[in-house]
Amino acid sequence: DWQRRDRNENNSDWWRAKSADTFSPMGPWIETDANPSDQWLQTRVNGNVEQDQSTKDLIFDVPTMIEFITRYVTLEAGDCIFTGTPGSTQDMAAGAICEIDISGIGVLRNQVKLEA
Repeated sequence: DWQRRDRNENNSDWWRAKSADTFSPMGPWIETDANPSDQWLQTRVNGNVEQDQSTKDLIFDVPTMIEFITRYVTLEAGDCIFTGTPGSTQDMAAGAICEIDISGIGVLRNQVKLEA
């Protein structure tokens, strides 16, 4: 997922920072057979590797996240859980090409654009 850091005042307003049109790119399909607890992912920005880590490195493991979430809401087939990132993040400028490569799944490629 994406965020606008200028909307995340004092690192506490995550909803506003992460809730905008186009901020949850997915596709072209959702993989249902992969083990989410053991996926290697690489993030490249303009071809430079910015992140190269496993979902094993998340702050909370996937079963713990699911247990917590289902205390409050019912998860249905097809629901997505946004876990955050296992590594550090960086700012991206308009025009930047961001590629997320997940082992055994494929590459999601998006270009950063400014709001109109």
